[in-house]
Amino acid sequence: MSLCLDSWRVLYHNPLKTQSTLVKTMSSYEKAFLVSGRNTIIHKQKKVDLVIVNDDDYPVVVVTRLGVKIFTDPVPANRVEAKERYLEVVDIGSADVFGESKTLLFVQALNNKEYKIDYSKVGTELFIRVHQENYI
Repeated sequence: MSLCLDSWRVLYHNPLKTQSTLVKTMSSYEKAFLVSGRNTIIHKQKKVDLVIVNDDDYPVVVVTRLGVKIFTDPVPANRVEAKERYLEVVDIGSADVFGESKTLLFVQALNNKEYKIDYSKVGTELFIRVHQENYI
């Protein structure tokens, strides 16, 4: 009887350990960007481009290893589709990024330039511009 009880405990406790291991694996997902301060995103992986979604009213921006520009393709619907296209969708308003939409956003790209994205100037040439030539 005790053997059955002990084996039941092993079976009972094993799924919890597996579940906590699964949670650790999901939370240690390596992102292709860092958040710095109140309104700065740092692109850190050359193989993955960042698709920045700020709000429904604003245009979507893509950060590549060559710079920042307006994203004209459809935004990936989920993480699997984004990964197939070597993209990562960054929702500015989500709780794990900034928690609110931003009017002014700074992006440090892999081409050693810092870009200023001013969403109050959408449609003009001042919407996306180089803020600092060399930020390092």
